[in-house]
Amino acid sequence: MNNTQPNRLQIKQINYTVDLAHHLFSPISEQNWAMLLRSASKQHVDSRFDILVAKPIATLVTHGQDTLVNEPNESYQTSDDPFHLLQDVQSRYLDELEYQGELPFIGGALGYFAYDLGRRVEKMPSLAEHDLNTPDMAVGLYEWAVIIDHHQQQAYVVGQNVEQHWLWLQEQQEQKQENFKLLSHWQSNMTQSQYQEKFTQVQEYLLSGDCYQINLAQRFSAPYQGSEWQAYQQLEQVNQAPFSAFVRTEHSAILSISPERFLQVNDGEIETKPIKGTRPRHSDPQVDMASAKELASAEKDQAENLMIVDLLRNDVGRVAKPGSVHVPKLFDIESFPAVHHLVSTIKAQLDDGYNAMDLLRASFPGGSITGAPKVRAMQIIEELEPHRRSAYCGSIGYISRHGRMDTSITIRTLVAEDGMLHVWAGGGLVADSEVDSEYQEIFDKLSRILPVLG
Repeated sequence: MNNTQPNRLQIKQINYTVDLAHHLFSPISEQNWAMLLRSASKQHVDSRFDILVAKPIATLVTHGQDTLVNEPNESYQTSDDPFHLLQDVQSRYLDELEYQGELPFIGGALGYFAYDLGRRVEKMPSLAEHDLNTPDMAVGLYEWAVIIDHHQQQAYVVGQNVEQHWLWLQEQQEQKQENFKLLSHWQSNMTQSQYQEKFTQVQEYLLSGDCYQINLAQRFSAPYQGSEWQAYQQLEQVNQAPFSAFVRTEHSAILSISPERFLQVNDGEIETKPIKGTRPRHSDPQVDMASAKELASAEKDQAENLMIVDLLRNDVGRVAKPGSVHVPKLFDIESFPAVHHLVSTIKAQLDDGYNAMDLLRASFPGGSITGAPKVRAMQIIEELEPHRRSAYCGSIGYISRHGRMDTSITIRTLVAEDGMLHVWAGGGLVADSEVDSEYQEIFDKLSRILPVLG
């Protein structure tokens, strides 16, 4: 790999260790705008790179209709479309670079896009309580990053001014942090009977033909004290998720152990991998295998999955080359420590005249966590769920300077704000869903989160 290139890209190789990301990130975990994307699984097909960033040259923070942009020489507020705004600011400070190597990120935009940013894309009522201050978008522009490649067992500092940034990173000293602990038990924002009432309302919408599938979620909250980074490390170790992330801003910390890719663009090829269909894992290998086989042949789960595949084919098709959208894998089983999931893969070619940000906007928020048709499902979610989703069911990821993008769906994701920790779980409901099994599925999904931190 060339260390210097005519387009100003610098790549410095550093010593690899399997825990390098944790070692380098721990001293900066309390710093605003320090972020870590982790491939925490040792087996998953999509688990390869860790990406560490800090000290952005610009930041964009969206609350509702307003985005605060902090640039090197000025700060300003604007009501411009956040997706287009991010594209404009990135092109001013970190213009496109030619790069043909395997590193996924060579500098660019990295951060999160909350579910409620979808209000800037689709018309939505405002009914659910908006009680969290965590922004609808928080993205930094980073001229450098540490990239750790677990397949090749190599690590690099990449971008611009890499020697200066590497020296700074090595100088950081870990501060003693208070041990993480919850101060009370988890409390849901709906009782089981309230969930049953909302389930019945969903069924009425489904049976009237208003929707085909609606994702209904509940939120669990608890007060805590101590280090959010420590909590994240506990969760990462137990869950081994391929799209794990820790995001720190001045507003909150986001702890994500997501198993789901939202959108990837690599050399013009689009990939999205919706999850729809879940069964719990079991300690008995034979029972566990039977659970996976049962999911693989479950007609109801396949029908749910197919609805979302069709929805995403339509979303992706808005910016894809005509005729390029295809489904190479339908109803794969992917197994994680807590659950088995039913996963499909959709691919396409990005059409000329569009970029990765256009794709993100065209598909946001993800169909696997809304329902079908998407906009109507989102309106019903807003009516039935007591609180806004915040970062849950949004996306965490990056848009690199060389056009590559990778983003997760922020399921199995926690928001730590003002001494409270919040985590959500839900599932897609269809006409033949059964209330007891759907309610239990929520706890299956959280079985490696709630008890781990509790």
